[in-house]
Amino acid sequence: MTHKAGFVNIIGNPNVGKSTLMNAFVGEKLSIITPKAQTTRHRILGIVNDEDYQIVFSDTPGIIQPAYGLQESMMDFVKSAFDDADVLVFMVEVGEKELKNEAFFNKIIHSEIPVILLLNKIDTSSQEVVEEKLKYWKEKVPNASIFIISALEKFNVDNVLQRIIELLPESPPFYPKDQLTDKPERFFVNEKIREKILMHYKKEIPYSVEVETESFIEEEDIIKIRSIIMVERDTQKGIIIGHKGSAIKRVGSEARKDLELFFDKKVFMELFVKVNKNWRSDSNQLKRFGYKD
Repeated sequence: MTHKAGFVNIIGNPNVGKSTLMNAFVGEKLSIITPKAQTTRHRILGIVNDEDYQIVFSDTPGIIQPAYGLQESMMDFVKSAFDDADVLVFMVEVGEKELKNEAFFNKIIHSEIPVILLLNKIDTSSQEVVEEKLKYWKEKVPNASIFIISALEKFNVDNVLQRIIELLPESPPFYPKDQLTDKPERFFVNEKIREKILMHYKKEIPYSVEVETESFIEEEDIIKIRSIIMVERDTQKGIIIGHKGSAIKRVGSEARKDLELFFDKKVFMELFVKVNKNWRSDSNQLKRFGYKD
């Protein structure tokens, strides 16, 4: 029996539902999801295994015009998604007209690899509007197979999966069949804390934050975690901590509950806040946090 395997990379503007889609495919919440743009900063792999295929999904940051070092690195992750894709999933939502970056859009319409265009969030619009958008995108991206979906409601996601399997090349698996992702445990701890910061803090604060897990000790019945929340300025440190530590306590408590579900084990978590000036523009710091090779 033949075995298929390949890299299926999901790209699109910020907030179109890329992370929701990958989590729906994988069946686990690997990518954090918030209503804020630029929630995803890294390229995260989610691996779907079956007896005769392996799909390596890749969730990427939303396409933007970068303004500083961190955002440039985020766009490098998107560029790399074009390089190793066996299938490219280009995701748009009903309300939008084009990609914010013309160079990326040209790459999509001239792509030699198969392109699947997903028109997402159809549950938020009338049938008339959806049909109009469908016509628009068929003209814009004639080289794509087009599906209307709701990633959140998992509507039509199975049909997309079937199309992906059809397009996969014959190949042995790239990863062990019991592997779910390429990221270590600490990565998911960092992301879960960052998700709570995105949800509870406003303006520039969430975008100035990086999280680093200094220790992750797994014992038989508990995981002990010590993580540092890094900010760029002293004033941000005070905002993260909050009055008598109330704000950081809420972040820690919510992240811990989610991580207990994720790891299926009790979690003890300590959170600290440090100032790390201008880390978003510092090449060495970006390397340290995994944004640059």
